[in-house]
Amino acid sequence: MRTLIFVLGCLLLFSTVLNAQNSPDCRSAIPVCADGQPIMPFVDGSGDVDDFDPDVIRQSGCLEKGSVSSANIENNTSWFVFRAGTGGQVGFDIEALPVGGVGTPTAEWDFAVYGPYDQTSGQNFCSIISSGDDPIRCNYEVNDTNFTGIGVNPENGVEGGPFVKGSQNTYDEWLDVRPGEIYYILINNFNTNFDDDPEQFSLTFTGSSVDADQDNALDCTLRDEFLGLDIVACEGDPDIVLTALNSPAGPDITNVTWTVDYDDDGTIDDTLIGTGTYGAEYVVISPNSGRYFAEITTASGTPATVADIGGILITFYGTPVLEPGNEVTVLDDLADSNNVQFNVVGNGDYEYAINGGDFQEDPIFNDVPPGINSVIINDTNGCGITEPIDFLVVGYPKFFTPNTDGYNDYWNILGIETLIDPVVHIFDRYGKLIKQLDATTIGWDGTYNGRPMPSSDYWFKMEYSRDEEGVIVARSLRTHFTLKR
Repeated sequence: MRTLIFVLGCLLLFSTVLNAQNSPDCRSAIPVCADGQPIMPFVDGSGDVDDFDPDVIRQSGCLEKGSVSSANIENNTSWFVFRAGTGGQVGFDIEALPVGGVGTPTAEWDFAVYGPYDQTSGQNFCSIISSGDDPIRCNYEVNDTNFTGIGVNPENGVEGGPFVKGSQNTYDEWLDVRPGEIYYILINNFNTNFDDDPEQFSLTFTGSSVDADQDNALDCTLRDEFLGLDIVACEGDPDIVLTALNSPAGPDITNVTWTVDYDDDGTIDDTLIGTGTYGAEYVVISPNSGRYFAEITTASGTPATVADIGGILITFYGTPVLEPGNEVTVLDDLADSNNVQFNVVGNGDYEYAINGGDFQEDPIFNDVPPGINSVIINDTNGCGITEPIDFLVVGYPKFFTPNTDGYNDYWNILGIETLIDPVVHIFDRYGKLIKQLDATTIGWDGTYNGRPMPSSDYWFKMEYSRDEEGVIVARSLRTHFTLKR
């Protein structure tokens, strides 16, 4: 059955093969499904999108450059994405095709599959892939037939097995999928890594779930999201090319109108001018975040639009920046527990670490030591990490050790110089005044009239003022600390 559908699909698609699309970028991977029509894109060898760090990927086993040091998996690549509609086995055949249907195929097609991913998780799948996520299926062996893929080679009937480098096995094991799972496929042409000559292949889906329910095995409604899944990118990344030619309308297009909702608030902000045939492509340049829509008018005059299902949301993130003038909110200081909150400009996904500690997603830290501290902020989308940023917490140490070793030899209010007219009185447990401090004093060295005071708790009272939103407010604090010897 699959073979008959494959032949029929070829007869239908060869007339429109010039309109077949290719995406070298994981972020704009082409949504596909298993409705019996093979995908037949040209791969032009542009290689201008860096989905992988080449120094990392060549150490990863299956995707490594191998013995050909000048090979580059970033050239002649195609990215596809599918969503499983039913459970069961899924595979695919990649067939090398002669250009224009004439001659012998020259391309050496390889592949890697990533997933499964949960579309409801809000994760940036392409960022996970590029940061080193291992493919679940991968084959970069030398092809001894015109086919490679997952499942069974239709040319010689050889069933796929686990990847083993140097095995010459060009087919991998079936995928066992569950409904709703997202998978990304990278297809790469090895033979023409050294030129820009376009090559062509066909991609046909196979497997028990495809045979049982061809129209639903790979969720064909994903093609209604023909602009792709939402994209998270970094400021300064290469431009993102959106194409309406991947829509269910196929080549039956006379015009495409692009619009954008920059704030993603449900209000269209602008109508945009597309490029290429019918204006069917639009180039999104960093950092123009927004939800983009493509309304298609078909040759029959029927509009097809993605507006009803929400378009595609593109969000650019940059290196985290603390809010100027409001970098750190000290929730509680001069208290038993000093608590601070970091205020970051932007709506990225951030994590924070203070004083060399572990990262946490919560921007609020409790029990921060008084004095100068430092924070590092990381964008978890991979768009940048800050250098250590110093911040001050006004507070007092709960103990000090005046033993002249150079550490904790003096007790004082850390950050006292930021207060207005501070005065500190230190008492022993009987209420006797031991020392008076102000903003110019280095601190108490644990002596009284030149004699060392014993280990004990000591009380202090501080009177000071603070500027609170332009109003000078008088305050006082009374508590205790410990002298240890």
